[in-house]
Amino acid sequence: MSLTLFLAAAAQGAEASIPERFGLEPKYVVMQVISFLVVLFVLYRFAIKPVTATMEERARKIESGIKHAEEMQAKLAAAQQESAAIVKKANAESVRIVDEARKSAKDYLDKQTQEASVKANDLLAKAQQAIELEHKKMLAAARTEIARLVVTTTERVLAKKLTDADRAAYTDTASRELTNV
Repeated sequence: MSLTLFLAAAAQGAEASIPERFGLEPKYVVMQVISFLVVLFVLYRFAIKPVTATMEERARKIESGIKHAEEMQAKLAAAQQESAAIVKKANAESVRIVDEARKSAKDYLDKQTQEASVKANDLLAKAQQAIELEHKKMLAAARTEIARLVVTTTERVLAKKLTDADRAAYTDTASRELTNV
C-alpha cells in the first residue's frame, strides 16, 4: 500500500518539490530535530558526561595505581639491595670478629703457656736449691756426727777423759780432714 502511494505521488508530483514528493512536512521535521536535540542534550548531560567523567576518574586511579606499584617495586628492589649489602657487611664483620677472637685466644694460650713454663722453671730451680741446701745440711750433720764418733772412739781408745777444749780441737781437726777428703 505504501508503495502504491509512493508511486502515485511520484507520478503526480514530478513538478512538486522534493520534501513534498516524500511527504515531509517542515513543521514535523523541525519538531523531530528539536526533540532529537533535547534527547541528545539530556543524554549528554545526565548519561554520557557522568559516564565519561567516571571512566576518566577510573583511568586516573588505574594510572596512579600503576605508578604507585612501579614506585613500590623500585623501593622494594632498593630495599632488597640494601638488605643484601647489610647482610654482606654483617657477614664480613662476623668473620673479622671470629678471626680476632681466634687470634686473641691463641695469643692468650701462648702467654699462659709461657707463664706456666716460667713458673715450672722457677719451681725446678727452687727445688734444686732446696735439695742442694738440704744436701749441705745433711753433709754438715753427718760430719758433725762423724766427728763426734771419732772423738768418742778416740776417747775410749785412749781411755782417758778429754776436756772440752781437747774435744773441740779433735772435732775441728776431724771436720777439716773430712772436708778435704
